[in-house]
Amino acid sequence: MADSPFKNALILTGPTGSGKSALALELAERLNAEIVAADSMTLYRGMDIGTAKPSAADRARVPHHLIDVLDPWESANVAWWLDRAAERVADIEVRVKTALFVGGTPFYLKALLCGLFPSPASDEALRRRLESEAECDGREAIHARLGSVDAMTAARLHPNDVRRVVRALEVWHLTGKPISEWQRESWWDGESPRFRPGSCLVLNVPRTELYFRIDRRVEAMFAAGWVEEVKRLRELPRPLSREASQALGYREIMEYLDGRRSLEETVAEVQLRTRQFAKRQLTWFRALPGCETVDPKLTFERWVNRMSGGFAVP
Repeated sequence: MADSPFKNALILTGPTGSGKSALALELAERLNAEIVAADSMTLYRGMDIGTAKPSAADRARVPHHLIDVLDPWESANVAWWLDRAAERVADIEVRVKTALFVGGTPFYLKALLCGLFPSPASDEALRRRLESEAECDGREAIHARLGSVDAMTAARLHPNDVRRVVRALEVWHLTGKPISEWQRESWWDGESPRFRPGSCLVLNVPRTELYFRIDRRVEAMFAAGWVEEVKRLRELPRPLSREASQALGYREIMEYLDGRRSLEETVAEVQLRTRQFAKRQLTWFRALPGCETVDPKLTFERWVNRMSGGFAVP
């Protein structure tokens, strides 16, 4: 842990719709912290409503990092993000403040906690062939193929997540070993995570309440102009990158704009997809080492005590 650039940082995470962003603002003010977004989609400029990006007022209240750092046609992976996160943490600590990671992208969180596994090199020709097969045979078919060779990864990935499904198949073809096995061997060696005990908290919202919140939040996003935001993105000089296009709801709204479903059907579909994503997040969070699941209804003072315990807050 001594060599980790994140050894003094904190993490607040939880499924989408759990209220972590609002709580993080209060905690950051009390803990003399700045927020580093652990979210793969708030990286992109112009994707504001659908990613529930912190408002300008929130960002004026507490400094936020790794938000609006890429154009939506640019690409980012977890290794790129982890390097940028280390840079931001170093800068925050120079100012004698604490870095508070806030977000729910499971792959980013696991990279923070355990580092990156040595991913096998990619094969562009193989990847293009697999992507072509996914396009021709359909997402469900390529996902089923993954399930036949790596059931653990297939259970974790949604069929719509073609990029990661293809990557998992690519690793299996190249190495003869499932990517889930690579990750078990390389992510977590049974030693202490790269954070102090108690510094990673996961919000635990009852499933019924969480799903209710998600449905209401999706409705509010549409009312706030999400469709118009997607229209603006479609008018950009370049299309969304493969990574940005994976953002929840954007594909469904584009299909609505193409006349493939009604607005009412689109809202319902986005609500369903978001609930499904939250369920997968919960599965991921249960497997994260060194994290403590907590009730978001704790009094604020108990939250401060939990997050400041075991290390010195400047």
